[in-house]
Amino acid sequence: MESIISNLAEFVFWYPLIMSLFWIAGSLLFYKYREKEQKIDFENIEWPMISILVPCYNEEGTIEETIRNLAALPYPNKEIIAVNDGSSDNTITILRKLVDHYPQLKVVDFKENKGKANALHIACHASKAEYLVCVDSDALLDPYAAHYLIYHFLNKGERLGAVTGNPRIRNRDTLLSRLQLVEYASIIGAIKRTQRILGKIMTVSGVIVAFRKKALVDVGLWDRDMITEDISVSWKLQQRFWDIRYEPRALCWMLVPETITGIWKQRIRWAQGGQEVIMRNWRILLDWRHRRIWPIYFEQWISLFWSMAWGIVTIYYFVTATSVQQLLIWITFSSFALVFLSLIQLWISVKVDSAYDNITKYYFWAAWYPVIYWILNALIVMFALPKAIKSRWKGGYATWSSPDRGNRKMN
Repeated sequence: MESIISNLAEFVFWYPLIMSLFWIAGSLLFYKYREKEQKIDFENIEWPMISILVPCYNEEGTIEETIRNLAALPYPNKEIIAVNDGSSDNTITILRKLVDHYPQLKVVDFKENKGKANALHIACHASKAEYLVCVDSDALLDPYAAHYLIYHFLNKGERLGAVTGNPRIRNRDTLLSRLQLVEYASIIGAIKRTQRILGKIMTVSGVIVAFRKKALVDVGLWDRDMITEDISVSWKLQQRFWDIRYEPRALCWMLVPETITGIWKQRIRWAQGGQEVIMRNWRILLDWRHRRIWPIYFEQWISLFWSMAWGIVTIYYFVTATSVQQLLIWITFSSFALVFLSLIQLWISVKVDSAYDNITKYYFWAAWYPVIYWILNALIVMFALPKAIKSRWKGGYATWSSPDRGNRKMN
């Protein structure tokens, strides 16, 4: 037993350190070779029509601001399709009023809540354009975000199926929102850059992503029974050999939860969605043509195993330690190494992201980041696993609930 725990403890210690080095290397390579692209002359390009899809569920507090932002975008040829997915608040009333002010806005009122994926299905069928830009109903796009996304489709070939943008956090006045600001820079941005270097991306960002409609149709659109439609459609596209790219200049300002309960529910959903996808897509291991996505697939399973190992080792040390000093030796050493490397990773990520969003002043909050992220993430993964297994056999529509949107104040 002690030998097994010792081996698990070694794995718990080394895995996050090695992955942190991997993400640092990937971020730097992406930044050096792919992020310093020449400026785009927006005025001298004939931009194709786009359909901006906005699924809504109980969004009376944010939807008007989002629609006004989308209508004001300088993209020359666009339509906006908002789908009210059975909201129980005043979302549809607000949308109907907005239709009178914005001729490019179409509203679809769906009477029953059947989930975000189903709402996107409906919006896709109602759209006129070949290129679809999907935006969450609390998001504000940077003026030229759509231009940056669509530019890839005009220059990167017919096999480009999707381009994911760069989510940025709007609310920054609480500890929890600032922790997530640090996380989005150090983890999410670094992972997407690294995965793009590998040639495959685990997931597009559902809050801001552009699709080629032909690619979506080829894979059967979004899976209505998956709780995270963005992760699911990413894997479907890449299994059909459609390419996905990451565009850090396509900025999208979003709201994040500011309560522990809100964060917990959000991350449980993310973890469950990721686990559902890797359970559903195990057959990629049988096809040599999918070998480039194997590292991402295995990393998901290894991360799940790490969370379980962390739980086992932590419980074991708490139960068997004969003194507080003995208990703290392993925890203190491993935590110090993890925090030290995470601070390096965060500094590099902050410097890379500072070209788009001046977040250097939030580096102080990195001191809280490693402990909160790794412990919370391990707990979330363990709690999400039974849900993912249950939903794997349940089927039906993956409905959604109104999330914690936090405070819209941005410093």
